[in-house]
Amino acid sequence: MSLTPSPPTDQRLHGLDALRGIALLLGVVLHASLSFFPEQTWIVHDSSTSIGAAWLFYAIHLFRMTAFFLIAGLFAHMMLGRRGWIGFAKDRLIRIAGPLAVFWLPVMAGIITALVWNAYATGLITPGAEPAPNPTYDWTNFPLTHLWFLWILLIFYVAMLVLRAPFALLDRNGGWGRTMDRLTGVLIGPWTPVVLALPLAWALWSDPTWIAFFAVPTPDAGLIPNTAALVGFGTAFGLGFLLDRRRDLLQRIAGWSPVFLGLAVGAGITGYMLAGGPVLVPMVEQTSDKAVLALVMAIAVHASAFAAMGLCLKFLSSAATWRRYLSDSSYWVYILHLPLVMLAQVWIQDWTAPWWIKLGGVSLGVLAICLVAYELLVRHTFMSRWLNGRRIPRKRPTDAVPVPAE
Repeated sequence: MSLTPSPPTDQRLHGLDALRGIALLLGVVLHASLSFFPEQTWIVHDSSTSIGAAWLFYAIHLFRMTAFFLIAGLFAHMMLGRRGWIGFAKDRLIRIAGPLAVFWLPVMAGIITALVWNAYATGLITPGAEPAPNPTYDWTNFPLTHLWFLWILLIFYVAMLVLRAPFALLDRNGGWGRTMDRLTGVLIGPWTPVVLALPLAWALWSDPTWIAFFAVPTPDAGLIPNTAALVGFGTAFGLGFLLDRRRDLLQRIAGWSPVFLGLAVGAGITGYMLAGGPVLVPMVEQTSDKAVLALVMAIAVHASAFAAMGLCLKFLSSAATWRRYLSDSSYWVYILHLPLVMLAQVWIQDWTAPWWIKLGGVSLGVLAICLVAYELLVRHTFMSRWLNGRRIPRKRPTDAVPVPAE
């Protein structure tokens, strides 16, 4: 397809910028909620539990990363049009591969610290006891932690450049590009979540380890992602890449957002009920019931992602300083938050308080710590240029104006 994107790329998409920040910041609430499930599904299991925590997790998890990859694909095409493939590759190596390489070890150390503390706090390990053998890891189970999304992004970027190369070389007159633009236009409508759901439903139905409650399985262990994650997130990324060529379709998505939201709520609730709630039993057999549930879940995933995109385009498209600040900080907050969430969960797990107060305390406390660290260590330093592509100068007080003597 043509190397030159169709739409102008100098207009900032504040609604999508806000959605990217929301998706990353909701990761704090998502991981904080895990310790309050009625049944233990997380390393830390709080003394105060509620099915409401499971519903909250489910609602966030259903759309969050699919929406993120949808936006990531659009921004990837935007950057490719501005910088060319060499500039794009250099930027992604610095701002995506670099943080993954640098922060993985300290993040893992923080997670291990929380795990050890929890083991002592719950009596799984007693002082003086012989330590458990160290786990062994290879490429099949390497713990990517919550930074897995950086690894998946790198895979998608490489795939994008490889798949795009022959079209860029052969499509000198832009014919292929115009054809893809027309197909993208046909795809976008109230039927979009259903069309996108079909390949994801097949991948979920084919997976003997699929746990329905978690919708798209998180590819956080191993260097080869599971098929459902590649299909679901890859489809969203690819469509986002094509949408940047057809910016006019964003208004269509915004216009259909009530339909997407209704479909997401209906399919999401149906999927939750069919899955039986937070049941951690994999659906091994490829039965007709599994096929129905896989299709419902896949529709809910894509409908909720498009609802989130449409609503942000409709209501958050104006510039706002505080939203821009949170969006800029979200990358740093997401990188830093998980060990802090786990440490806080261990600390408060035996406190006597309602689950929602403890959840709010963990989420807001961790967010506050991360934002203070962002302001002091990142925003006005070289790290901001590294992570966000620009450094924000500190504001200096203006010189006082001398008052003339009477």
